[in-house]
Amino acid sequence: MLRFKNLGSGSTGNATIVEGRSGSEVRRLLIDCGFGIRQLQTRLGLAELQPEDVDAVFITHEHSDHIGCAQTLAVRYGIPVWMSAGTHAALGAPDLGGWLRVARDMEAIDMETFSAQPFTVPHDAREPLQLRCSDGTSHLGVMTDLGHASDHVLRQLEGCHALMIEANHDPELLAASSYPAFLKRRVGGRFGHLTNAASADILRAVMHSGLRCVVAAHLSARNNAPALAQLALSQALGWHPEQIVVASPSTGTDWIDVP
Repeated sequence: MLRFKNLGSGSTGNATIVEGRSGSEVRRLLIDCGFGIRQLQTRLGLAELQPEDVDAVFITHEHSDHIGCAQTLAVRYGIPVWMSAGTHAALGAPDLGGWLRVARDMEAIDMETFSAQPFTVPHDAREPLQLRCSDGTSHLGVMTDLGHASDHVLRQLEGCHALMIEANHDPELLAASSYPAFLKRRVGGRFGHLTNAASADILRAVMHSGLRCVVAAHLSARNNAPALAQLALSQALGWHPEQIVVASPSTGTDWIDVP
């Protein structure tokens, strides 16, 4: 059994817990921990978890809203932290108390009750990775920061039964926003963040009869609106807009079973 819960998604912080169960054995992977340690503890508590219940952490890239308290988690609780060599270097090669684990494109991480396979994405970071998680039967794709979908990205999302996908901004809202010109170019560029329409195109490309759940993540508070993201993604799938779950910056999502 595979399930996941987003703990908060947006520019103020990102974290998602993925849990695999096999009989009485349970393993949990925290994908990103872009909050301070107290805030993360609070958000884990809402999922009825404590930091000690996390078996490993996976950091997608070095931006502050994703790295957060990773070093504190590793040293204080003895939790392995996976990240690419490029991400570690971009952070200044911090001492993780011996808990650093180097993640590489297409080299699966064995969580015992499920596997987590990293894959590279086009984003303005040193060596960014996103994840496909599977227990052998159910497949979950997590992809929250990228400027466009390469063929490699699309291949990793094929056959997923649940997807958490970035729907960062609406181009018209971004153009009219108070962001400085350089930031607008960065966000809207090919190594920035996905528009609602770009996310919808990805869903069209990987849609199949077994896809049952889509979570829109990393929405910009200034340059997007949940209703806009839901409309674009639902139209791509032929679903009702309310069938698209939106990950909130403050509360994330409920627990979601991967069918």
